[in-house]
Amino acid sequence: MGSLKQQAGENHKAIGVIDSGVGGLTVVREISKRLPHESIVYFGDTARMPYGPRSYEEVRGFVFEMLDFLKHQEIKMVVVACNSATAAGLSYYQESIDLPVLGVIEPGVRAALAGSHNRRIGVIGTVGTISSGEYEKALRKKNGDLHIVSKACPLFVLLVENNLVATPEAIKVAHEYLDPLVAEEIDALILGCTHYPLMSDLIQEVVGPAIKLINSAKEIAAEVEEILGGNANFNPLSCNVPRFRFFVSGNPKPFEEVGSKLLKREVKAYQVQL
Repeated sequence: MGSLKQQAGENHKAIGVIDSGVGGLTVVREISKRLPHESIVYFGDTARMPYGPRSYEEVRGFVFEMLDFLKHQEIKMVVVACNSATAAGLSYYQESIDLPVLGVIEPGVRAALAGSHNRRIGVIGTVGTISSGEYEKALRKKNGDLHIVSKACPLFVLLVENNLVATPEAIKVAHEYLDPLVAEEIDALILGCTHYPLMSDLIQEVVGPAIKLINSAKEIAAEVEEILGGNANFNPLSCNVPRFRFFVSGNPKPFEEVGSKLLKREVKAYQVQL
């Protein structure tokens, strides 16, 4: 991890959040709930999403470009709010910037272990995240006596990005992906992509109330609070309205529409060519 020590006077700086698209806004929402005085700078690489089918090397290159952009935005830490990007090389990003850099996998793993009673845990994510095996490795490192069922759900990202969650097609796709996991008698399901909380109501309906959904966005927000508190690095400036800046690599309009609904405030995004 990058240096946890911040220079005096940097408390007012923003939390940087990066993602392949709109999914990381679920992390923004949870951070702003916990830490309403903090500023957030968000970059969504919407022109090149989804990251799931891409190679690790290619994804790491995209992340480094976003980090280079954020270095000029007065930030005090970075949250990689993308499971595919986290799986592709969190340690590489931590070595490239002298700030705390957090990923979304470890917090989700801890929450799943705490939320499962029968030690049967499901993991859903992009093709890249699932094929990496990072969730399974992290889970087994903490508890070797687990039954883990993983499933790539690539169409979920497209459903969210195209605002098609509330459609009959989405229900059909969800059953195709999730019914086999329910048959394995899991009692906790890790939403291993930050897009997935945007369709958590549908996922819960399909898997049933007995299965606990693990939203890594909530867990990463708790970790952000813990690190800022440990460094005495909270923003001392009180503000009733969170100060957000949004940047995207693609067309801002679809991002603004989804973002405004999710955050329940007007979202204005600026397009940046990387």
